[in-house]
Amino acid sequence: MIFSLRPPRLGLARNPLPQPEAQPDHGLRRSPPRPIAIQLVGQADYTRLRMKKNIQRSAGTMALLLLAYTAAAGQCPITVMPPAGAGQPALQPPQFYDQPGFTVAGVADATNLGGHGSDVVVRTRESLARDTAALAPQDPGAAPGPSSSENVPELERLVAQHPQDLSAAYALAAAYLRGGQYEQARSRLLALLAAAPGRADAHRLLAEVEEKRNHPLDAVREYQRAAELDPSERNLFDWGTELLAHRAADAAVEVFLRGNRLYPDSSRMLVALGVALHARGSLDQATDCLCRAADLHPADPSPYLFLARMQSPASAPSAAILDRLERFARLHPENALAGYYYAAALWKGAQGSSNAVARGRVLALLQEAVRLDPSLGPAYLLQGVVHADAGDYSPAIVAFRQAVAASPQLDEPHYRLAQVYRRMGDKAQAQRELQLYQELSKKAAAEAERRRLQIPQFVVALRETRPAPKNDKP
Repeated sequence: MIFSLRPPRLGLARNPLPQPEAQPDHGLRRSPPRPIAIQLVGQADYTRLRMKKNIQRSAGTMALLLLAYTAAAGQCPITVMPPAGAGQPALQPPQFYDQPGFTVAGVADATNLGGHGSDVVVRTRESLARDTAALAPQDPGAAPGPSSSENVPELERLVAQHPQDLSAAYALAAAYLRGGQYEQARSRLLALLAAAPGRADAHRLLAEVEEKRNHPLDAVREYQRAAELDPSERNLFDWGTELLAHRAADAAVEVFLRGNRLYPDSSRMLVALGVALHARGSLDQATDCLCRAADLHPADPSPYLFLARMQSPASAPSAAILDRLERFARLHPENALAGYYYAAALWKGAQGSSNAVARGRVLALLQEAVRLDPSLGPAYLLQGVVHADAGDYSPAIVAFRQAVAASPQLDEPHYRLAQVYRRMGDKAQAQRELQLYQELSKKAAAEAERRRLQIPQFVVALRETRPAPKNDKP
């Protein structure tokens, strides 16, 4: 599936929607004579037709032509606002792109989801998708808090006294949402949007409500509408993560690409784009996005953590990955995961070799990691792997036992213990550990499948792309 990377095409909209009062003014104000209030949206063909009209060259129409040419040149969308006091309703922010190249047509049967690649790869992709959504900043009005239920009666009284106060209505809907009263929140938001259909924040909050109500199709459409009304970094990010959470990786890539073009300084947009590319199997591109995100804000731990988790356990990391993880460990010596992930990357490059210096470096990093966080089971596990690789079975067994104690849900320490005991000739103990490994592995697979079935998968259809009309005139 290929999505267009061309810049947005802009034109003139004939019926602009009202703009919410809270939205920033993206327009230009000009001195008299007053220019015509227009809105530029994605209709390039209409722009060309409009330009061919035989219109009078008044000062107002010259301003209109200038704006249309500016849009055709690929610059940012513009809204020409009426002068203050003109008594005209404000216009909504412009749509910033063509219609997306996809549409969410439905959800797949949960019993026929399947997966591509090994179970470990599928689990990693879904775990990364969940954690990507957690990067979104919470709506201040919808953030959970201990006093959420206490605010509801007060807000209800305020809304009853001032039914035209849309801000109070929004706050009440947010309080309903965080208090788990999803039907009340939905009713309040639908009434708000009937009065102010151009409020992107209300569409976004309604999307959160619909997701809580287990109506993902309604949720993704509300997220899309919010992004169309206000293509902010947050609205695009939320729309993309909703698609990603429901395994529509290709559609998510398109949304995140557009978000990255509009907000190149957003590291989390790059992280999300990398996760979406990884979900559809574009591993090299995904790694490049995460490296760029880490370079954008080197002190931010998030890109490094996603980059480390994204790597395949079967292949050695590239020099670019090693450089970023080394920087992560150097900038954050207090972070146990920073040292652990750097040690894991070094070990994958040195595994099976007789490089004692590299082995010592890995063990030193792991020792510091478990000192910082004694509950970090994977660090103990890797310690055991390094010792076992060198034939040091006694410290390997100790490390594997520590991994089991720190993280009882991990199955791999038992598998590694079974290998060590078999090499030492203790077949009975090896069989016991292997049985524990199989039980835990089966339990983990069942839990992963349960979680997978709880999230419907979107069925995405490509939109038909119409060819540009031919110009018969030379």
